[in-house]
Amino acid sequence: MTFTHLDAAGHARMVDVTLKQPTVRTATARGFVRCAPEVVAALRDGTAPKGDVLAVARISGIQAAKSTPALLPLAHVIGVHRASVDLEITDEGVEIEATVGTADRTGVEMEALTSVSVAALAIVDMVKGMDKGTSIENVRIVSKTGGKSGDWVRPGEPGHASAAEGVSA
Repeated sequence: MTFTHLDAAGHARMVDVTLKQPTVRTATARGFVRCAPEVVAALRDGTAPKGDVLAVARISGIQAAKSTPALLPLAHVIGVHRASVDLEITDEGVEIEATVGTADRTGVEMEALTSVSVAALAIVDMVKGMDKGTSIENVRIVSKTGGKSGDWVRPGEPGHASAAEGVSA
């Protein structure tokens, strides 16, 4: 088995994508922040003591997508040409979905995962004084488009029309 992030001596290296042609690529990730009912109520009515939790989480997630190579040493520096973070308050907490897009030589899965993770961390930071038991759950890639491996949708993922087939059209 060959590991793409190791050289012949077993040392970590960045994969060489120099000769790859740029293509349009996207990735969508999701995650969940589980909160106590009183936190959910404060999020819904905008009374969280630290301010607008969702606005801070959204901006944090977008900034994180652009900062991924600074956090993951083997991630490529790529142009992040699109980044959106959508947040939905539920009875149990906050659903997070981030979509990142590029026209570059490598995908944006790590950027989407980083975006969701940091948006979730921002929520925890903003509400930890109200609920020390707040937790981050189920951060995962739910779909990707473009690149050599083509399009993919996580089988059974809610909210994706082609999720039952496991691939997107």
